[in-house]
Amino acid sequence: MAVLPMIGIFPVVRRRHTVERMNDIMLITGANKGIGHETARRLHQAGHTVVLGARNRELGRSAAAALGVEFVHLDVTDQDSVDAAVDQIGSEHGRLDVLINNAGITGTFAPLERGSIDDARQVLDTNLLGVMRVTNAFVPLLERSDNARIVNVSSGVGSLHDTVEHDYSDWHVVPPVYAVSKTALNMLTLKYSQALLTMRVNAADPGYTRTDLNAGAGAHDVTEGTDEIVRLATVPADGPTGTVSNRSGVLRW
Repeated sequence: MAVLPMIGIFPVVRRRHTVERMNDIMLITGANKGIGHETARRLHQAGHTVVLGARNRELGRSAAAALGVEFVHLDVTDQDSVDAAVDQIGSEHGRLDVLINNAGITGTFAPLERGSIDDARQVLDTNLLGVMRVTNAFVPLLERSDNARIVNVSSGVGSLHDTVEHDYSDWHVVPPVYAVSKTALNMLTLKYSQALLTMRVNAADPGYTRTDLNAGAGAHDVTEGTDEIVRLATVPADGPTGTVSNRSGVLRW
């Protein structure tokens, strides 16, 4: 879908580009293709231990093997699957340094008043509750890290300001419930940043990126779309928290 540039929500903070240490243990959900796959490639190339999470076992294993990273079966809508992923990573690594909540779906392209509750439930269960389900389950492993970071992949269509300013009302371009889920995700990011004070919790907007999610359309390629995710995944312990940003900086609400 055509996801427009993200407008974020929190005060401007100084941007840092220093990676605090190498070989962090990093989990990326929904990473067998698109933004998640490219993020996995880049972080693995930078020297980190990357665990690629995917709900489809065959596609996930294939993608992980191609990249040379680890694989864990992880369906963000299934608590048993999430718990099993926690057990696997805990057993193999003993901690988690970075959680990147990337898994997401657009749902049906339909006017809000004609959309089905079942479709809305599926979108929210994946894009919002899935982030809560995974984050809450992995907090104990994140607490074992000396620099835990959580990155939630958001979208510009979740901006209240830009929805009004730029009239993001065309359901052919912006599925309404998808936009609602990203607005809620931005607030969830802020709430987690206040609850998990020893961790850096931020949201990244990839912008309108050429991926399967956008049917191959977009203003920039998948590498540019992962710039901010990679930066936030590697911020130091005194880096920003409670922000939404893209590759150009912290964004407005």
